[in-house]
Amino acid sequence: MKPPFEEIVSEHGRTVLRVCRAVVGVVDADDAWSETFLSALEAYPGLPANANVEAWLVTIAHRKAIDITRRAARGPAPVDALPSGTVANGQERDLDLVESVAALPERQRCAVVYHYIAGLPYGEIAAIVGGTADAARRAAADGIAKLRQTQNDSSQGR
Repeated sequence: MKPPFEEIVSEHGRTVLRVCRAVVGVVDADDAWSETFLSALEAYPGLPANANVEAWLVTIAHRKAIDITRRAARGPAPVDALPSGTVANGQERDLDLVESVAALPERQRCAVVYHYIAGLPYGEIAAIVGGTADAARRAAADGIAKLRQTQNDSSQGR
């Protein structure tokens, strides 16, 4: 017997929010989270009792994030410049992980987010983004290597 949907939200809500933040950014994460659970609520009655609910929700979140990204691409582009990136005491800011993850190529970003933030195994990541488990593992490894390189470049003032 499946648990009530409220328990699903309580158990997996934080993971879905972390995935949404990593994929679409902090600004659009709440919208992606809401859209994920609205879609999940509608589809939940038809979900098999033995389904991996977390992987199912991450798949929905992935699709909702793509929808939000597509909508943003069709919308107007902001024109105001971003702040300089320094903190109040004048020291350069440390590596901003959210921005660095967002700058990764899509496959690497998804593999890193789904494995390291959502905790999904590579086989399930492959089912979400397409490809094989080995390809998902490679994309995650390449993404982590690129994040490390970005951090090294940042710390050396490049």
